[in-house]
Amino acid sequence: MISREFAGTLIMDFFVAFGVIIGGSLIGGMGAFLIGKPPLSTVHDLAASLKIWALVAAIGGTFDAITSLERGLFYGTHADVYKTVGMMCAALAGANAGTLLIQWITQEQISP
Repeated sequence: MISREFAGTLIMDFFVAFGVIIGGSLIGGMGAFLIGKPPLSTVHDLAASLKIWALVAAIGGTFDAITSLERGLFYGTHADVYKTVGMMCAALAGANAGTLLIQWITQEQISP
């Protein structure tokens, strides 16, 4: 069973990644408008390229997740592995949801 604290962490990871995609893309689109580039295609391109940064921002931006995986694999604390994988999945889901929303707004197809 998932603890209340861990469920809150998963929700926060989802929305941090979602916010990085949405905020970064839309603010980047404003910058593109100011310099005369097409804003919608810039927003589209930024959404695709910000996915990895959204994941990094959501899991903390440090090597804590990697050390947690190492601790789980080599020292037998499997709960750490499950929690870290869950956090990464929540962050990836948030980044993907943000990218799909941007795709819907711009009406362009994002290639994988």
